[in-house]
Amino acid sequence: MNQSILFNDDLAFDQDKDAWRFTGLMAGQLITIYFHSPKLKHLASIDQCTKYDLEEVVELWLEKNEPEDNEIHLHI
Repeated sequence: MNQSILFNDDLAFDQDKDAWRFTGLMAGQLITIYFHSPKLKHLASIDQCTKYDLEEVVELWLEKNEPEDNEIHLHI
């Protein structure tokens, strides 16, 4: 598990960005992660198992990428 990011428990749908989002702390900096997904955007809520899967997607992305402007936009 990638320990460089600590995820906050604030998963919510962002109407303005039309995506699910949550935040995390990375090197003392607040990062906002957006999940742009046609399948996810129609869900009223996301269960814990799916949330863990989304966290894993972020961790894998971070192994090869760096966030820009304290945001990560993932199209899944």
